Amino acid sequence: MANNNNNHLLIYGANGYTGRLITELAVSKGLKPILAGRNKAAIQELAARFHLPYIIADLNDKEALNDAVLMADVVLHCAGPFVNTALPMLEACMRNGAHYLDITGEIQVFEMVAARNNAIKEAGIMAMPGVGFDVVPSDCLAAYLKKQLPSATHLTLAFAGLGGGISHGTASTALLNIDKGGAVRLNGKITPVPNAFKIRNINFGNKELQTITIPWGDVSTAYYSTGIPNIEVYMAASNMMLKVYRAVESLQWFMKRNFVKQFLQTRIDKSITGPSEQKRKNARSIIWGQVTDEKGNSAIARVTLPEGYTTTALTALNIAQKALAGNAPVGFKTPSLAYGPDLIMETKGVTREDVLLSKKIRVE
Repeated sequence: MANNNNNHLLIYGANGYTGRLITELAVSKGLKPILAGRNKAAIQELAARFHLPYIIADLNDKEALNDAVLMADVVLHCAGPFVNTALPMLEACMRNGAHYLDITGEIQVFEMVAARNNAIKEAGIMAMPGVGFDVVPSDCLAAYLKKQLPSATHLTLAFAGLGGGISHGTASTALLNIDKGGAVRLNGKITPVPNAFKIRNINFGNKELQTITIPWGDVSTAYYSTGIPNIEVYMAASNMMLKVYRAVESLQWFMKRNFVKQFLQTRIDKSITGPSEQKRKNARSIIWGQVTDEKGNSAIARVTLPEGYTTTALTALNIAQKALAGNAPVGFKTPSLAYGPDLIMETKGVTREDVLLSKKIRVE
């Protein structure tokens, strides 16, 4: 069970790009979250701006982290790269009875949390990584398609961002994993593959775009949500982006060098802050999904939604509010496992379109 401090939401990493968006949205809805992080000046500035309580805690300081989590019923963890930061926060939530949410899209993090399902249940909390654009809309679409075709054995997801941009945190996470290669799920197992392992043209509605396989979080989560054993995720990619991915693949030995990553991280620190409010307002995202079964039956659907960071703020806060209200099933959960495939339809500006439901009759 969560502790007795009713309706207390702690946003850790509130001073980051996405953390700020979520904080602003929370305040606009009349909430007063507790802000937390390790950057004292940035957290104090944000807390003063919105007249909110705050606490300073480094993830490596167990005592300080305990003090922070003890203040909350629900922790919304926004400080990545989560492959480095998720475990200490999850353990603090388990020790102190607070529900754990984060905005990761990293396969390793989903698998790490899933592997601790029994311990999470014993702690009496819900742990749901991926409550943002990674992976709420795609997870809900996967569950929706599975409902349309219960016999599905293969799931393909793809997404395209029209406009927008990336934040400092997203770029840093991408850099951290740049030398790891790709991943798909094959016969129930997460399987390493090269970067841009497959190329496929996909119709996103208004236009057909070239896409490439990427190690998106749904390679992990969609399996838990649907039981479908074969999963691939694609991202729209220009010819230039394809060349970059192929170059990275051929130079993995070089990209593993610390000095290379340090140089690139310095460039990210100096040049990437995240898309402006106007850019986010004018952008949108589209997610496409297809399921097929062994008999050749198929179902295809698309979801159109706001720009990715805007979607993250909306879905993360929606899930946090559900958990604060006591709607938080215990254990490791994906968004659709906890709240169903229509969860994403609660988000303003989202539409879902059935593109195809075909059933073929096999002649014996």
